[in-house]
Amino acid sequence: MLKAILTGVTAYISTSIDYLIILMVIFGSTKSNQKWLVYLGDILGTSILVISSLVLAIILGFVPEDWMLGLLGIIPVLMGVKLLLFGENDDDDAVENGMKKQSSVVLNVALITVATCGADNIGIYVPIFVQSNLTSLIIILITFFFMLTIFCYIGNLLVRIPKVADLLEKWGRYITAIVYIFIGTGILLESGTFAHFLG
Repeated sequence: MLKAILTGVTAYISTSIDYLIILMVIFGSTKSNQKWLVYLGDILGTSILVISSLVLAIILGFVPEDWMLGLLGIIPVLMGVKLLLFGENDDDDAVENGMKKQSSVVLNVALITVATCGADNIGIYVPIFVQSNLTSLIIILITFFFMLTIFCYIGNLLVRIPKVADLLEKWGRYITAIVYIFIGTGILLESGTFAHFLG
């Protein structure tokens, strides 16, 4: 159980640490009485990504050999290397423009979450879900919900503490990249992929 919780915490933080900046921008451009709608929108957007990842994980679950599934660990490793070498796109302007659209705050936040986090989240979640049994998977998903709640709270606080946001913006991608590589390497080791090719 502890391992599943740690997996959930690590996976969520690695895919969302940069998203804190986006949350700060979203909260900063949302009226005070609508801030709870940001939380609902984040839940909706994250749910779409989690369900998509689960569907892909179920499909890949039919692959007979664990070491083959372990090859999915290459995805987070490559994502981490790419992040270290090339950085990431600055989404702040896109987020502000998205929030100015005259439509539902919940829908806007959900679309922004999917658009800005989609590839990263699915790339990390699918390999983890494939390697997890049902009990671990349930614990990981519950952990995601708690982490999402904490991150929304912190994102709202960052609006009032811009120096912390600046620090995250400066170092966030390096932390994220290292955790991606760590997660990917762990999947390759745990699934026996390294052992298969080295043995």
